[in-house]
Amino acid sequence: MEQKNVIIVAPSLLSANFAYLADELAKVKLSGASWIHLDVMDGHFVPNLTFGPPIIQALRKHSDLFFDVHLMVERPEELLDSYLAAGADAITFHWEATVHHHRLIQRIHEAGKLAGITLVPSTPVSSLSALLPYVDLVLVMGINPGFGGQKYLTETSGRLAELARVRQEGGWNFRISIDGGVNTITAVEIVASGADILVTGSAFFDAPDQAGYLRQLKSLRR
Repeated sequence: MEQKNVIIVAPSLLSANFAYLADELAKVKLSGASWIHLDVMDGHFVPNLTFGPPIIQALRKHSDLFFDVHLMVERPEELLDSYLAAGADAITFHWEATVHHHRLIQRIHEAGKLAGITLVPSTPVSSLSALLPYVDLVLVMGINPGFGGQKYLTETSGRLAELARVRQEGGWNFRISIDGGVNTITAVEIVASGADILVTGSAFFDAPDQAGYLRQLKSLRR
């Protein structure tokens, strides 16, 4: 994985053309990105339904991108093995969706994958304090999860800064990821607030020059 001080841009497959997913992955690779973000929604935890293990497994055969799987599902502990087997490289689950957070993180690590934790905008960052020594990344939602194309919630920058401060004070090494409303305008403040991984959907896939868009985001931290 990239050095700690390097910005990682992870295009979100949620904004791709679902009729040509293998081709869309090839475009992501061609842009210079090394990660793809996969938003899994179950229609219960969030009001939308996307895709599951069979789609991820099929795409895995067509791509060597880092598969960053974000589980927006109820009872992620019951589904974890299926997503690990499908080819996930990192799995992030919601703090609100389960009780036994440590156990789930341990299972992900035992499979040799990166473990991430996330929370919805209404959940305080302080809720994660007991988990921060154990996770590889923390995903901060810049929107209310469920649908792509939403505007960035400005209060998210304060949550990013709080998390960056806590990370420094604790001497931890987890990466800070942001998902929702990321574009060339909002990313300036987002990166300044401490984010390391920028999940970007429609702004990437709608960009006339995807490689140029990627370079612009990465240039925000040198």
